[in-house]
Amino acid sequence: MFSKKVRRRMLSFFILISFVLGLGLLSIEGRAQSKLIKVHYIDVGQADSILVQSGGSNMLIDAGNREDEGSITKYLEKQGVKKLDFVIGTHPHEDHIGGMSGVLKAFSVGKIIMPKVTSTTKTFRDLLLTIKGKGMKVTTPIVGNSFKLGEAVCTIMAPSGNSYEDINNYSVVIRMVYGSNAFMFEGDAEGVSEKEMLSKGLNVKADVLKLGHHGSNSSSTEAFLDAVKPKYGIISCGKNNDYGHPHKETLDKLNARKIKYYRTDINGTIVCSSDGKNISFTTTGVQGFINTKETKEVLSNGNLNKNATGYKEPIVYITKSGTKYHLENCTTLKGNKIPIKLTEAKAKGYLPCKVCKPPE
Repeated sequence: MFSKKVRRRMLSFFILISFVLGLGLLSIEGRAQSKLIKVHYIDVGQADSILVQSGGSNMLIDAGNREDEGSITKYLEKQGVKKLDFVIGTHPHEDHIGGMSGVLKAFSVGKIIMPKVTSTTKTFRDLLLTIKGKGMKVTTPIVGNSFKLGEAVCTIMAPSGNSYEDINNYSVVIRMVYGSNAFMFEGDAEGVSEKEMLSKGLNVKADVLKLGHHGSNSSSTEAFLDAVKPKYGIISCGKNNDYGHPHKETLDKLNARKIKYYRTDINGTIVCSSDGKNISFTTTGVQGFINTKETKEVLSNGNLNKNATGYKEPIVYITKSGTKYHLENCTTLKGNKIPIKLTEAKAKGYLPCKVCKPPE
């Protein structure tokens, strides 16, 4: 038997050891947390904005419409962002760079990457003035170039060319690899750009694919999906949008390949976390992948407003003498334009305009 004095010393020793071990476990847990990367697919309606956080570094891909700059700035601040190491404007459409001027003014910025294509819009001109005002320059993306974001490696996959008929195909496409997990961010890249990536033999395989052009049928070609082989898809689109995004054809392709997907119009902001091996998701809106049995039942049982499924009969525009139907802002529309439901326009024999590419 030990004396009381010895027993007290032994007890103190065991308490000290337990305390040290506890600190060690906390330290290990803290290091594990720091190695967790997060991809925030921010709900900005019919627009795009993605925050990627890795090892204390931050990257913003697109910044929604102009009216989104305040909400995006607040969201970044809430995530503890003080500096954006990389800001990528995938292409100069309003719904991708609209809020970027405000974001650039609010944060310290490392590098800005944008494709070599211009726009005549005030939004684009204001963005260039903001960049100039910060004494920064724009870096032109070069396919194959890579950069590190914390512990992740990002590689530029597109655009390959310097002359496209559709501005969407100028979209900067990024493939990010962290451990054994990979992510693809497509911007609004369409079939032309997807075909170029495949023809160059680039490794496009990814676990998570942010679908091009809000789930439009002009993107996510059969060949591209088969090459990427994503387990999960993310579609950024607005409730009841006039374009009918995401298009049924695209959703059919995802379902045929058993690709589980989220939609910002239903799921809200989607946060994807990866430890380099495992991937998990949290959402601010409806929980669960849209094409799983459980979520389908939630939607069909009326637990949501019927229109919250993101589909609304698209309205297109025709003229008395024309044979095509158009989007409201189509440049080929002349004279008085007549609003009409898509199904009615098709039933009357009108064909989709090849310029504005309305839903089909």
